[in-house]
Amino acid sequence: MSDWLVRYARALAEEPLTREEIATLLDLARDVAHGTERRFAPLSTFLAGVRVGRQLTGVGGERATALEHAVAAAHRVLDSP
Repeated sequence: MSDWLVRYARALAEEPLTREEIATLLDLARDVAHGTERRFAPLSTFLAGVRVGRQLTGVGGERATALEHAVAAAHRVLDSP
């Protein structure tokens, strides 16, 4: 993982992203960029992060599971007309 990402996470007082989370977020950005407008890719990953944060704050759970749910929602929207 990039040292910059680790330092950025620490500057935000957050846990660094795992390799799996990085792969998932990059896949989400790719899928959105190819399924809609490219400019929506970073915005979609931001929204996924907002959802993960709210899920962890509201009902608890694991970050990986919350991220899976956010990505699944994005794919449902991508697949709908």
